[in-house]
Amino acid sequence: MAKKRQETVKKKLETPLDETKNAKQMPKKEPKKRYKLNKKAITIISFIALVIAGYCIYKVVALVQNPTNVFSVEQGKIYQEEATIGYIIREETVVKGNNYKNGMMQIKTEGERVAKNEPIFRYYSSGEESLKKKIADLDVKIDEAMAGQKEILPSDIKAIEKQIEEKVASLVDINNMQTIRETKKEISNGITKKAKIVGEYSPSGSYLKKLIDERSKYEKQLNSGVEDLKAPVSGVVSYKVDGYEEILSPSNFSNLSKETLKKLDIKTGQVVADSLESGKIINNFGCYIACILNSKQAKEAKLGTTVKLRLPNNSEVSSSIEYISHEEDDTILVLKLSEQVQELVSYRKISFDIIWWSYSGKKVPNGAIRKRTKRRKRSMLCY
Repeated sequence: MAKKRQETVKKKLETPLDETKNAKQMPKKEPKKRYKLNKKAITIISFIALVIAGYCIYKVVALVQNPTNVFSVEQGKIYQEEATIGYIIREETVVKGNNYKNGMMQIKTEGERVAKNEPIFRYYSSGEESLKKKIADLDVKIDEAMAGQKEILPSDIKAIEKQIEEKVASLVDINNMQTIRETKKEISNGITKKAKIVGEYSPSGSYLKKLIDERSKYEKQLNSGVEDLKAPVSGVVSYKVDGYEEILSPSNFSNLSKETLKKLDIKTGQVVADSLESGKIINNFGCYIACILNSKQAKEAKLGTTVKLRLPNNSEVSSSIEYISHEEDDTILVLKLSEQVQELVSYRKISFDIIWWSYSGKKVPNGAIRKRTKRRKRSMLCY
């Protein structure tokens, strides 16, 4: 009995210890509690990620639908221009002689500047081609005849022949037409001089003497019909004479009218052909352009106002308004320019643009501009 009682007491004593032991083992359930906390955090993070992703998608869609909301600022220019047709007016002096029907030979090149009284071209004499051919044939015969003349002083002939050979050799390296003409003339003079010397030493009535006398006669006929034309004033030479030099003259702009300009039979942008009868001297320090406009800017234009012009070669030049005339709904303007004058010599009628005003600065899209009113002051904000 005593033994059973001891076992019973032992069990009672052990029971609280076991419960205490089990109680100490309870914290092992904490991992399950931490798992619940991690799941909650994951849920919050996932929600935030979805919000961010949604916002990014919204921004991408908005950018695709309206891409100008994001725009790089760069240098830009705004302007108002008007396309029109213009008639070139220049200070021109036409040069024409009496023998214009014989044809002419240009002495100066197109666009070359000359001084007053400087030769610019010459008219051929009547029957010049025939006379030149006869002289050339005689030169061949004279050369053949001179080959048999032994009594001629060799020093005189050799000096002239050397000069002729040097002139002929120099023609190879010459590109300027004026220099070529002058050199050829010097060669011809050398041949003539040589023939005259030979003629002086030839006996009277000899074959060589007859050839030289005949050549002199033809040469005299050739020179008698030649007419050289000189520049009446200094300026630039041009052979592009179209017959409108007096009509389109800066001497009196009041003669210009809408009807007068419209009647001119000139094609826009057409290059004026070279004349075979005359030339002219141009003042290349400035020219004018007359045009007919019906815009508001033209009606409100004032004398002396500076405007820019864009020419056919895309060059932008400054000009000033020199003359204004109003005809019904149209306005005739005459613009003066001092740039690109030489480039316009070949034309009488061109298409060009008038740039009434222009501003340059930083360029931004219209959608990036906002208006804000603060203290009754309006300001422009760019985003």
